[in-house]
Amino acid sequence: MDTQNSNVNATAKTLLNHAKTLRLHTGNLVNRSRLKKKCPSSPSEELQDCIRATLSDWFSTTRLPSETDLPDTLDCSIPQPTDAITPEEREELKVSVKLFLCESDQSSIRDAVEMACQTLAVSQLDSVIIAPPGLLEGDSQTLTHLQPAWEELEALVRSQRIAAIGTSDLDKDLLEQLYNWAQVKPSSNQVNLASCCVMPPDLTAFAKEFDIQLLTHNDPKELMSAATFQEAVQESTQDLNVADWRLQWVLRYSIIVKSRGIIKAKGYHVSARKAIP
Repeated sequence: MDTQNSNVNATAKTLLNHAKTLRLHTGNLVNRSRLKKKCPSSPSEELQDCIRATLSDWFSTTRLPSETDLPDTLDCSIPQPTDAITPEEREELKVSVKLFLCESDQSSIRDAVEMACQTLAVSQLDSVIIAPPGLLEGDSQTLTHLQPAWEELEALVRSQRIAAIGTSDLDKDLLEQLYNWAQVKPSSNQVNLASCCVMPPDLTAFAKEFDIQLLTHNDPKELMSAATFQEAVQESTQDLNVADWRLQWVLRYSIIVKSRGIIKAKGYHVSARKAIP
């Protein structure tokens, strides 16, 4: 191992051993020059590449502070042209977010939304679609399972941090239950066409009646497993034990030029925490 790699590894080991929280921002992926794989085969592979590249770059440019100044939270991002939206261009742009929750901690929703707003320099996200934590084998999603996260989203709508909120992979019955219960109604529902090549007629009819937009996606049920996340971190920091790190949430944002329908910017925010023994 050369001196530079040795220094990077020592810095990474010291910082990660001390830290309790890891926050990572990939920056704009529309410029993909930093990624090894130009066209990832799946959203999971794309995210893994992003984590690896961002951590490697960050640790190679980060100077180790004194031991008394070691941070509890690592904010890992690479200096580059900012994704911040200027007030002059805000009306022309739509900011869409999908939030993948890996834990049942509702405070994560507010943290993720605030981080996205701060990064993009906006006071409000145009739409947020929620993907709740995965269920145990054999369990099925219920309204009770969805309610805590939805109530947190509703609070963010009332405080004008989010304009519209949506769901992912709900069938007609569960979407109807959520719609009837919710104070802020879902504006959209994503359907994974890998498991459903044609929109179910009952879902289509219900969505049309209540003005809910049906969207398609190709995200897996689990965007990134704990093992895959740990592998991505470990590949960026050789010989480091990362078994006690857990993903909290992943937020993917897209900035779309309304008049042209093109993506101006796209990126990820990732939050992980160290499990307390």
